[in-house]
Amino acid sequence: MVCGLAPACAAVGSDGTDDDARIALLLPESKTARYESQDRPAFEHRVEEICPACETLTGNANQDAARQQAQAEAAITNGADVLVLDPVDSVAAAVIVRHAASAGVPVVTYDRLVLDAPVAFHVTFDNRRVGALQAQVLLEAVGDTREGDVFVVLNGSPTDHNAAQFRDGATSVLDAAGITVGAEVDVPDWSPDQAQQAMERALATLDRDRVVGVYAANDGLAGGAIAAMTTAGLDPPPPVTGQDAELAAIRRILAGQQHMTVYKAVRTQATIAAEVAVTLARTGEVPEGVATDHIDNGYGQVPALLLEPIPVTRETIGSTVVVDGFWSVEEICAGMERECTDAGVMGASP
Repeated sequence: MVCGLAPACAAVGSDGTDDDARIALLLPESKTARYESQDRPAFEHRVEEICPACETLTGNANQDAARQQAQAEAAITNGADVLVLDPVDSVAAAVIVRHAASAGVPVVTYDRLVLDAPVAFHVTFDNRRVGALQAQVLLEAVGDTREGDVFVVLNGSPTDHNAAQFRDGATSVLDAAGITVGAEVDVPDWSPDQAQQAMERALATLDRDRVVGVYAANDGLAGGAIAAMTTAGLDPPPPVTGQDAELAAIRRILAGQQHMTVYKAVRTQATIAAEVAVTLARTGEVPEGVATDHIDNGYGQVPALLLEPIPVTRETIGSTVVVDGFWSVEEICAGMERECTDAGVMGASP
């Protein structure tokens, strides 16, 4: 059963038994397409599979930390037994986790870690590895550089703990290669529009013909950067990275506009988060054998599962996102049959 975080949900009774647990999934925003198209349905489906009488309370904060706090408070008021929280702001969300703890409601942090608060479990990807992969593939695509060549770096939101980890992973690789960064921006709210504006400013101040690569932390930022470069006459643009394997990004890769993205098996992530949440609701304990690591969030050592990211280029679309059933050939190839045939996507199947 699925219920949004609306007042009507309060009318649905719960006697607190294992079979009718309430689990809240609180997502941070919808500018990143994966949250509503992949994470939420996969999470809801798994909860329903393993606990048909459980109720899933869902909310999306649309990048508003105050709204997310209100949604969390509503979920607790409406009897949530567990919160699965992907925070808008990793620091500000500590208030949510502490409030939940005082109400006896454990919190599973999802994708982004909450800092300085008693988190029960964290499920995410190896974020430094994500950034390192992006930078490595970017350097391979650019190849040898000349004196005067520069890179533009578009990092994620400064309020997102993950963005700092992506940046650290990428920086370690770019610094080791000795490349020159002509412009670097932390893009607020992961906004594609602000990424486009940042790229426009970079092109206005740099010699655009010497911009040889763009590190964009996710596919939304990549789309904004590519729009700016295309408008400026850089068509095709220099190699651009991304993350999340959004459908628009996969199609840009086929079209030769974006060089790569990072596929994260978010359905696996959502499924595991749902299983942990249901077990917590039933037993009060994280299931044994799920954690692969522990992460210090400033409050303590949080048991965590770090999943492995996978780089995707034109040559590997069929063997990654198609084989895994993340996107279908029909979704990817509509109107791009020739590009799909050339890239070997047409024959791929899940």
